[in-house]
Amino acid sequence: MAKIIGIIVVLGGVFGGFMLSGGKLMALLHPYEVLIIGGAALGAFLQANPGSMFMTVFRKSLSLFGSRFTHTYYLEVLKLLYEILNKSRREGMMAIEADVEEPGASPIFSKYPGVLKDERMTAFICDYLRIMSSGNMAPHELEGLFDMELASLKEDLERPSHAVGKVADGLPAMGIVAAVLGIVLTMSILADADNTQIGEKVGTALVGTFLGILASYGFFGPLSAALEHDAREELNLYEAIKATLVASASGMPPSLAVEFGRKVLFPAHRPSFIELEQAMRGS
Repeated sequence: MAKIIGIIVVLGGVFGGFMLSGGKLMALLHPYEVLIIGGAALGAFLQANPGSMFMTVFRKSLSLFGSRFTHTYYLEVLKLLYEILNKSRREGMMAIEADVEEPGASPIFSKYPGVLKDERMTAFICDYLRIMSSGNMAPHELEGLFDMELASLKEDLERPSHAVGKVADGLPAMGIVAAVLGIVLTMSILADADNTQIGEKVGTALVGTFLGILASYGFFGPLSAALEHDAREELNLYEAIKATLVASASGMPPSLAVEFGRKVLFPAHRPSFIELEQAMRGS
């Protein structure tokens, strides 16, 4: 909701202020300028990134209007970890083999469809539970493996933000390209045009610069920052999973291991100690 309000405020502030100062909104409506700027920006984006990046950015941008990284979701992840670790402690690591090999059919994982829906996170949890069940890796070695994977994961999660950030940086220049083309058109009709026509052409050219700057600092720059924030939140959850599993591998009981994970979470969505304790009792 906050992001929708932000978009409305940008549009209302810019275009509302323009109209209140006596401007006519139709004077800013130039679809060919939008085509030049948007086409150039899209083409540059496609050249600079892998083919799959466009859909990745598109999906992540849509998901920002209803982020899954909430207080409830964080609590569900911790409850899942507690249940699976509690089962392994009571019945042995071999007891969770079926849960780890087929999480979709697992009674434990099935209780948390939000987590199960995230295939990467589910695979991340299951992979390290397999490693722990082998019993051949010391806790510090397990932590080192976590760190290496999280470093790689961090880079992957931040790619959409960097890709959109590059587009935001280039949009003012794309606006200048549209403006220069508008001036070229103006110069081509100077011999036959009157002052009104020349004014319209110059105004159209200036709109190109305006649209490029507005798109950059009003929309794509904030989108890049929002994607970066989303990546940090997702990575933080993986770090909480790491802290929980490393604590368990070090001999901590499940109730204390998930507390390690809870402490790693960002305070904005971190469940309280009492909330987590009640959730564990309920599960």
